Amino acid sequence: MHLQESGEMYLETILVLSQRKDSVRSLDIAEEMGFSKPSVSRAVGLLKNGGFIEVDANGYITLTGEGRHVAEKIYERHNVLSAFFEKLGVKSETAVDDACKIEHDISDETFEAIKKYIEKL
Repeated sequence: MHLQESGEMYLETILVLSQRKDSVRSLDIAEEMGFSKPSVSRAVGLLKNGGFIEVDANGYITLTGEGRHVAEKIYERHNVLSAFFEKLGVKSETAVDDACKIEHDISDETFEAIKKYIEKL
């Protein structure tokens, strides 16, 4: 199943929340992303059906192996691009916002080239 940008954002948010908290539920995601509970519920259902997350009987959400792979890929892109833009002199808030826009669309080839370039600096 191919994920759209919104699905990737949800997975990234679940990853970040799971690093800060012992457990993640739909309400946590809604609060973190500023989305309505029904919107999050729909997204959670789609991600569950796609095999990216598991939801237990108590509503606790965990990433599957595939879900974790996607989330970590997007999160790495976010962190690397944000830091890169800041090194270029972009204000932190702008760097983070721009990284959020680009992280979903940049090709693997271009992202790897940016990482190699940063390593040379």
